[in-house]
Amino acid sequence: MNISDAYTNSFISVRNDLLLEMEQYAEENYVPIMQLPAIETLLQMLRIQQPQQILEVGSAIGYSAIRMAEAVPTCQIVTIERDEARIANAKDFIARSAVANQIELVEGDALEVTIPVVEDGFDAVFIDAAKGQYQKFFDRYSPLVKRGGILYIDNMYMHGLSDLDMKDVPRRKRTMIRNLHHFAEWVIQNDDYQSTFFPIGDGLLVCIKK
Repeated sequence: MNISDAYTNSFISVRNDLLLEMEQYAEENYVPIMQLPAIETLLQMLRIQQPQQILEVGSAIGYSAIRMAEAVPTCQIVTIERDEARIANAKDFIARSAVANQIELVEGDALEVTIPVVEDGFDAVFIDAAKGQYQKFFDRYSPLVKRGGILYIDNMYMHGLSDLDMKDVPRRKRTMIRNLHHFAEWVIQNDDYQSTFFPIGDGLLVCIKK
């Protein structure tokens, strides 16, 4: 860890025992959750925005949903996950948290499931799921975001792969990387959104709906 990383990490908030347990579980079982500097940035943005209705695409084990609910105690979160093992873990962790009443877990493919109707639309959507499907997720869920609402999209670096020449990327991941690049170019040029990229963690894209 260099001096810059150490300084950045000094601003990371203390987490409770449940969150530390989840972080350890994620590391030991190769479950992708947001890097700490990135989620701290996201949570601070949410504290400023104060969204009351949040949709999360990609629950994994429920880590980010719990953290968002803790950061904005007045919000309600709908979170979607399709992996059965992760769903089981998410249910357990969420039930053990102090914010279970703020979180509704929807089981199934985010491109197919029916989600609860939210009057006036969602204030925020957080996308952290299959990276090659970001355009499809955006197309499906951005219309559910009210004007002035925000879409937060994690992992735009794709764990550093987007910085590599395509010939250096494993063949099985090339289509996913191309899709991610095309999505990034499209959303930055989309006049319906004011989009900014934050080079923190695995890359956080923030799109404000005009």
